[in-house]
This record gives sequence, structure tokens and C-alpha cells, in this order.
Amino acid sequence: MTRRSRSLSEDERALWDVVTRAIAPLRRRKAKINATAAAEEVAAPVPAKPARNAVKTLAPAAPPQRPSPPPLAPLGRRMRQKLGRGSEPIDARIDLHGMTQAAAYAALAQFLRRAQRNEARVVLVITGKGTRPGGDGYSERGVLRRQVPLWLESAELRPFVVGFESAGAGHGREGALYVRVRRSRP
Repeated sequence: MTRRSRSLSEDERALWDVVTRAIAPLRRRKAKINATAAAEEVAAPVPAKPARNAVKTLAPAAPPQRPSPPPLAPLGRRMRQKLGRGSEPIDARIDLHGMTQAAAYAALAQFLRRAQRNEARVVLVITGKGTRPGGDGYSERGVLRRQVPLWLESAELRPFVVGFESAGAGHGREGALYVRVRRSRP
């Protein structure tokens, strides 16, 4: 191999700087390095250098991520006892009996927004019991009873809900839910 008679051009110098920045010293090993393996590592592809007069383009800014909805929390034993006895007031109630899923979801969302604006602490959502499970599984009648808890856990309604549990005997048991409403932030 002969030595170069001239010095490196500006492009070659920039390329050499990129290559040498990517190289980290090897740990000392007792075994000798194979010369061909070292040559293959040096011949790794190098990213192309942009033209000198090229305009730098900025990547479009990513849209700001919405914060994840806060986790649900159980009502707590004392709160549940107070609600069951009637010593803790239920600030509002909504009855979803006889509504379609779409109408029930819209009514529930509007109800929770209004309850939060009115600074309600606990509301009662009445879904109805539907029919009991038969031999072939749930029938279509208990749809709201199954869907409302899923809606309350959804990202759209989570900002309004702290937690929920099935209601006590005086308020409808499995056919109703106590929902604790999240305080609105100023």
C-alpha cells in the first residue's frame, strides 16, 4: 500500500471525523484481533453528508400528547356504608332505563359533565338489572348494565369519574352504580 501524496479534502476530513467519532476503544483482550475482521468493521456504511447549500428542514413538531386519564379508585368502605345508610347524600341521579346505547352514553356523558360543574360528590346511575343470565349466556336486555361500567372506565369519561361501585340495597343493588365525581380544576 502506498502513502497518499496529498492531504485530505474538506469532504474527506468531515467523513473521517464522522467515522472516528463512531469508534470506541476495544477492551483489552488476550486473544489477537483478526486483521480481516477489523477491516470489515472499518468498511461499515457511512451516512451520506448533506450538500453544503442544502437548507436544513426541521421535522414537524409532534402534537402535544394528552395526559393519560387518572386511574380509578374504589369508593372506600366508609363512604359505601354512609351512602347505604343515607347519611351521605347522593347529589344527583340519572335513570337510563329504556334508552338505546347511543342515547344512554350521550345522556351519561352530559350528566357527568353537569354534575362536575355543579360540584357534586356522589351520583347514582341507574342502569336497570336487565334479565338474569340464562343457560345460553346473557340476553340482550342487560346491555346497559354491562356497558355503563365500561363507559365509566373509558378515557372520555375518566376525567369526570374518581371511582364507582354497585349501589347498596336501598338504591337498586346490581341495577345501579354509585359514581364518585372528580372535582373540576379551575
